Order: sequence, then C-alpha cells, then structure tokens
Amino acid sequence: MTEFLLGLRLLFGAGRGNRTRFFLMAVGGSIGVCCLALVLTVPAILHAHDGRAAARQPVTASKGPADGTLVVQRSDAYGSRPFTRVFIARGTDGTRSAPPGLTRLPGPGEVFVSPRLHDLLHAAPAVKGLLPGREKGTIAGAGLAHPDELYAYIGTTRARIAHEGRTLKGFGYDYAPSPAVEPSTLTDVRFALATLVLLPLGIFLTVCARLSAASRMRRLAALRLLGLSVKGTQRVNAAETVMAAVLGALLGLGEYWVLNQVMSRTGLPALRWYPDDGALSATTVAVCLIGCPALAWFVGRKSAREAATNPLAVRRTALPRPPSKWGGLLLIAGMGIVSGFCVSGVLGHPASSVGVNGLLVVGGVVLTGAGLVLTLPLISYVLARRVAASTQSLTLNLAMRRNEAEPGSTMRVVTGLVLLVYAASLAQGVLIQLEQVSRPDGPLQDYSLSLSALTPGQQRELGDVAGVRAHAILMNSWVDLDSMSPKDALASSATALIATCAQLDHMVERSKGCVDGKVMRLVDPNSSLGSELKPGASFRFRLSGSKAGHLDIGLPTRQVVYSASSVSTVGGAVLLVPPSALPAHARPRDAEFVLTSSSEPGQVRKVLDDIGAIAPIAEVELVGLNVQGLEQISVVETLLGLGMIMGLVIGVAAFLVSVTDRAVERRAQVTAVTLIGARARTMRAVQCLQVVLPLGLGLALAVVTGKLAESSYLITGGGAIRWDVAGIPLLSVAVAGVVAAAAAGSLPLAGRRIDPELIRRD
Repeated sequence: MTEFLLGLRLLFGAGRGNRTRFFLMAVGGSIGVCCLALVLTVPAILHAHDGRAAARQPVTASKGPADGTLVVQRSDAYGSRPFTRVFIARGTDGTRSAPPGLTRLPGPGEVFVSPRLHDLLHAAPAVKGLLPGREKGTIAGAGLAHPDELYAYIGTTRARIAHEGRTLKGFGYDYAPSPAVEPSTLTDVRFALATLVLLPLGIFLTVCARLSAASRMRRLAALRLLGLSVKGTQRVNAAETVMAAVLGALLGLGEYWVLNQVMSRTGLPALRWYPDDGALSATTVAVCLIGCPALAWFVGRKSAREAATNPLAVRRTALPRPPSKWGGLLLIAGMGIVSGFCVSGVLGHPASSVGVNGLLVVGGVVLTGAGLVLTLPLISYVLARRVAASTQSLTLNLAMRRNEAEPGSTMRVVTGLVLLVYAASLAQGVLIQLEQVSRPDGPLQDYSLSLSALTPGQQRELGDVAGVRAHAILMNSWVDLDSMSPKDALASSATALIATCAQLDHMVERSKGCVDGKVMRLVDPNSSLGSELKPGASFRFRLSGSKAGHLDIGLPTRQVVYSASSVSTVGGAVLLVPPSALPAHARPRDAEFVLTSSSEPGQVRKVLDDIGAIAPIAEVELVGLNVQGLEQISVVETLLGLGMIMGLVIGVAAFLVSVTDRAVERRAQVTAVTLIGARARTMRAVQCLQVVLPLGLGLALAVVTGKLAESSYLITGGGAIRWDVAGIPLLSVAVAGVVAAAAAGSLPLAGRRIDPELIRRD
C-alpha cells in the first residue's frame, strides 16, 4: 500500500507534464473502453430485439371453443421493410389477454399501429387500404422489435376470418420466428468483431498504458537506486497505469452512455434499438472496470521490470537486449494451422468447419494475429541491423541505428496500423462468406406483382423504376377443370412470357435464337419443363379490356434457347409471346407483372422502396428471397461496417498516440543531433524512415498472413469462393494509404528553434 501511495504522490507532484501525460493515458483508454462496451453490448441489443418479437407471437390452437377468439397473421412487405398485420376477432369465451404494447385486444373496426406506421399513414394514405378500420392508438415499445417496425393489430369479426383463423390462447414464445440475425450468422459476426475490434483494442490499451515509458523508467530506476525493492518499484509504476485505466474506464462508460442515447435515437442503417436495449449490463461494466485495470496492472509491472532489476543500465541508457524470439512461435503455429486449411483447398478436399475444425480456424486466425504483433519488434531489429551495416547513407544509417536501439518504441507506432490491415483482409472474407450464404446465387433478382392489382399507369411507372433491367408479363393459360382430369389439365396448361427479345435477354443470363414479333418456344437445356408438350398444341389465355375474351396460341417449333438462374421467373414459362400479339387495350387475366434487377442487396432494397412508393397496396413477391432475409443482410452489413469503423478509429488512435508520445520523448535526442550539425530536412527524413521501413515490412507480412487466414476461413465455410483475388487491389490501395498516412504523421514535432534546455541535464 505504501508503494501505491508513493506512486500517486509522484503522479500528482511531478509537474504539469506528468499530469498531462496521465490524463492523456486516461482519455486514450476511455476511447478503447467505449469501443469495448459497444462490442459487448451488440449481442444484448439483438437479444432484446428477438425477445420482444417472441413475446408478442400469438399462441394458437387448430381447434378451440366455438366462441373463442380467432387470430390471423399476415407478413408482407412495404418496400424493403417487413410489414406485419395481426387480425383479431374477439370471442365471448372470456379471452382477454392483450399482446405486449397494448392494454386490450382491438374490437371490430379498431386498428392499433406502431408509431412508424402511424407516420407512414399520413405520408402515404394509400396504405390505409391494408388496414380496414379506424385508428384507435399506437403500440407501445414493449410490443415492437425496434422503433422503425411496421406493425398493426386489426380488429375484425369472426365471420371475416373464420375460414382461416386459429383459436388464440395467448401471446409469447421462447424463440423469435424471424431473429434479427440467425445464430450461425451471429457466430460469424462475433468472430469478425473480435478480430476487427478486440485484437487492435488490446494493442491500443497497452500503448496508452506505456506513454512516456522511457522517462518513467528513468524515474523508477532512480527510486530503485535509492533503496526501493524490486516489487515495490513495479507497484509504483503500476499505481499510475492502474489509476489512469480506472479513470479511463469510467470516462469510457460515460462516453458509451452518451453514444447509446444518441445512436439509439438517430439509428444506424438497418439497425435501430431503444435506449434500454443498449444499457450497460453488469457483465459489461465488470469487464470494463476490472479487465482494463487488470491489463494496465500487468503492462505496468512488466514494463517496470527492467528498471527494477537493472537500474544502472536504465539510468545510463545502456544498449537494450535484442527482442525475444519466442513471439515467433505463435506466428509459426498460427501460420501452420491456416496454411494447412489452404492446402486442403488446393488439393480439392476442403476441410469443413464442423467440430474441432471450427475451433482450429478461430485459433489459427487469433494465433497468427497475436504472433504478428509479437514478432514485429524482432523483425524490425533484424532489418535495422542489416540495413545499418550495409548502407552508405547518413539518413538511413541514423534511422536504422535508432530502430536497432529501440525496436519496441518503433513497433508501438506501427503495430496498430499493421493489425488494421490484417483485420481488413479477414473482414473481406467474412463479408464474402455472408453474402454467399444470404444472397441469391444468381446475378439477377425478380419481383412478381399481381397484374390485376396494378393500374395501367402504375404498370408504366414500375417499368421505369431506376435499376430495373427489364419488365414483362407472365400469364397462365386457362383450362376447364370440370371437363377433364387433373392430369390432363396439367398437360394442357402452359405459362407464357409476354416480352421482347431485348427484355428476355435482360431477364436471363444467356439467350440464343430469339426473333422479335414471333411467338417462340422457350427451352432451357438444364430443365425438363415443357418437354412433354408437342408442337401444335393450343393454349387459351383469358383477356380483359378487349372484345375478344381470350387468345389462343399454338406451340411453335421455333425455339429460343436460354440459360436462367435457379430462381428466375422465366424458368416457369414455355412460350415467348411478343407484346404485339395481344389485341389493343387487352390485359391478360391470371397474370403477373415481373421486374428484373441486379441481385445486389442495396439495389434490391432501392427497387423495393420505389415499388412501395408507386403501388403501396400491391403485394410483392421476391422470387427466391424474402424481406426478412434481406433485412438480416442489412443488419449484418451494418454490424460489420460498425466493427470496421471502430477498428479504424482504434488503429488511427493508437498510431497518433504512439507517434506523438515518441516524438515528445525523443526531443532531447533530436536536439542533440541538430546541435552537432544535422539539418532539419535530414531529421524529418530520418523520422519518416524509422517508421516507414518497418511499417512496410509489417504490412507486407500482414497482407500475406491476412490472405491466408481469409482463405482458410472461406475454405472451411464451404462457399463457392475460396480465394479472394478480387479483394487484393482494394487491400493494396489500403496499404498504400496507410504508408502515406504514417509517413505524413511521423514527421518530428521539433520546430526550427533549438532549445538547449532539453539536453541540459545530459
């Protein structure tokens, strides 16, 4: 306890510079703690989302009392957002249990809507057609998964839903029907966030705990020479770092509280939550208030070991020992694991992530990242010795000799940036894997709307929506089910695509043999659809808006050979009918209006939003994809984007803190070299070379190890993409940007004035 108090007295009594350094350590630590709290709270936000969604789910039974309450749930889409309506017909059996967010069940003709839906009804009055009744109130937050949800409870009569309604027993399930993020996907997200944020965060907190390490070590060595014990010297140093960590943790938790209040109200793209969802839990507070000071205590004791065991060497600035080679074992072990998985992919027998392989992949990635950090000082030391021994340049010799003398000081500057590039490479693999799992296989996405629900004007506007590659009409033939058996009716029916050759070409991946103005047969070599139909067979299609109530089309012999994706609407058609074949003003009955766009998630959301603005009541079918899945992709992309932003902030903060601290510590050395004749231009070049050369080597190693780790992750994920060649140019640009930023930021802070007072004591 005496040593701890001595450390506090030294902290507050060693002058303004020492106190400034202490508060800089606390502020830097607070940024790291804020990011840590945000990462730890993300699962709680998603859990709260799913918990409220599960608590409102109707519990039903197929059979119940004759006078029981009935319920029907509809999940549609308004634009790219899910729109859920719950129709309730109250019975007389005494069931009065209200769902969360309401005080009572709605009566016939009463509608309770979410706040966001309430605003939408004023902005788009046509949506009222989906909500029969009068609005009686809004749903409280306890009944909504998130503030932006479109949700409504609609009261109706038993007669209206008796044919499909189920008896209501209550509300609440143990699981959410559509979780915000699937459990398997959430595991990948946690893994990505841990790599993007937690690994650089540990380095950043260590950097903050070692600010002004050289001057502090000289002071501790003086205390040791005055008679303080080895353990006492370590405790004195740990007292300062622990106090800074505790203050930083308290500040960081306060920063997170403010950030949660702001972000929960403004929201992130595709992710909104209530302030209480992001409230700090006891576990998060404990991790921040105990874990961060514990890390600072460990770093403080370890950094003071040299001053405590060999104080004379510290006071006389003796040449430090070479960095340890043991850190390279972690890098070798991690590289061995990820390289083994890469070899399995090259040999054509990719390993699966099932069982122990899943743990090995995670372990290999973490070991590689940790080994990369611990090996950088040794690499910098070896590089500096060899370059300094062989170069004839004074500038390069000065830079390398300083790196040789203080390899750890240089590594504190570049480690955060090296880890940033390593994590960015791995993040590319996580995004690729999630896109392979979540998005459609093909490059195209089809949207199907009932033609009868659209006016001619809406039909024209939908065809002009930005991002729509093509539009067409898919109509089904009519058969008389009363005059033939179901088997004969199936053989006598067909689906026709009303489109031009250009429209067909934009709706499929490839087409060949199409002739405009001719009725042609559609043939997909990979499908057997329509193979039993004989040329000359006639099909009747019913029309409206024309004197002729129908159109008879025979199956021609001329064919259009095409290749479509597995989820294309064209794959269900056997006839290609030109628009000119329809009578004037005729509209097919039993038909769907089909739009085609790119399957890129952002483009799909934009097209859906435009469809909702033009035809808000029309039901849109996303062929091969559901709106819940699209929303989940958006949430995952938002979380990964948030992780990459936090990783970038942490990496840049670690660099700025380190380079500033290093420049301040070396002012006396820069002044001494300047006094003996070195020019300012030379000193700036030396400062840049001291950072850029080890940084360039570290970044090259980060790119190689990051790509191996990314490939091992993709190979074990079982996706079609195993080698991310397309991501190399982007990563190369990022590396060039990091080097340029480091070169600009590493210029010495010493000005043109020479202050001899800085070296007076030396």
